[in-house]
Amino acid sequence: MRASREVAEKNRQNVVRTAARQFRKHGYDGIGIAGLMKAAGMTQGGFYKQFKNKEALECEATELALRENLQSWTKAIDGREDPIASLKYWYLTPEHLGAVDVGCPYAALAAEATRDRPALQAVFTEAINRQVETLAMELGDDANRREKAIQAMAQIVGSLILARSVDDADLQKEIISAGRS
Repeated sequence: MRASREVAEKNRQNVVRTAARQFRKHGYDGIGIAGLMKAAGMTQGGFYKQFKNKEALECEATELALRENLQSWTKAIDGREDPIASLKYWYLTPEHLGAVDVGCPYAALAAEATRDRPALQAVFTEAINRQVETLAMELGDDANRREKAIQAMAQIVGSLILARSVDDADLQKEIISAGRS
């Protein structure tokens, strides 16, 4: 018996949500279709009924993760007197450092988008522009607000990437502290 459209859509969204976490945890090349479908509690055969190919899922899962990331950032800065400081203190935490699979998709995946993945680069381009504009709008009438938003975004994402790359807890703390200043 074929699943109803409603069940099929729920299953598809489950795969996309699961892939968003699994890609952040393992990278795009670190997990295959079989692993993704198993993590979603589904069989590999159902994949091709829902998606054209893995790249299509990569794009859709990344779009979801980036949309959710923007919502979280917006909550962290909305109406704050100093939105950049608020963003830094919300983003650069020990909890975020260890939460790769549910954390910032920029820190987990952006470098991989440059590896012969033009469709993913387009996804990141659109999302970064939205993220920068959202932060820039919170900076009011500052003539350099877009530049300041890009600087802040680069600083916190870069700080998180560097802190995650080392196995020295004291150095991680130093990097996070420096990123906040």
